[in-house]
Amino acid sequence: MIAHPLLAKKIQFFTVCSPNGKPLAIPLFNSLVSAGFPSPATDYIELELDFNSLLVSRPSSTFCVRVLGESMKDANIHTGDILVVDKALNAKSGAIVVAILNGEFVVKRLMIEGKRYKLVPDNSSYKTIHINSDDDFEIWGIVTYVIHKAQ
Repeated sequence: MIAHPLLAKKIQFFTVCSPNGKPLAIPLFNSLVSAGFPSPATDYIELELDFNSLLVSRPSSTFCVRVLGESMKDANIHTGDILVVDKALNAKSGAIVVAILNGEFVVKRLMIEGKRYKLVPDNSSYKTIHINSDDDFEIWGIVTYVIHKAQ
């Protein structure tokens, strides 16, 4: 098979885990924040937030990958970001997917038109990839969360 020139050459996979196998609880303040920290009058924490519970609804079908490339920048997905991907979800038109095409991994928006599939970048500098019957194509999962630094 010939690798498609528009696809990423490398992909890093991660397993979902927490330190020492236990959930990591982060304080979640029980007040809304418009532009800063909660009011100093809020001296207690109502809840604890476990990022694994928040980001991973099905641990047995979830994996994470690190992004390489800027073809999805208009979806706010950039090089170095970590994608949380669920293999158990059904792929629908418009979903952002991690797929393998002719032996190369790709992260793109899936568009389905009848029985035809195409992988669309969210960056006008990249071309749409039309999936042909002779392509080796498989959707590995649906992107459910994107983790990246704010700055």
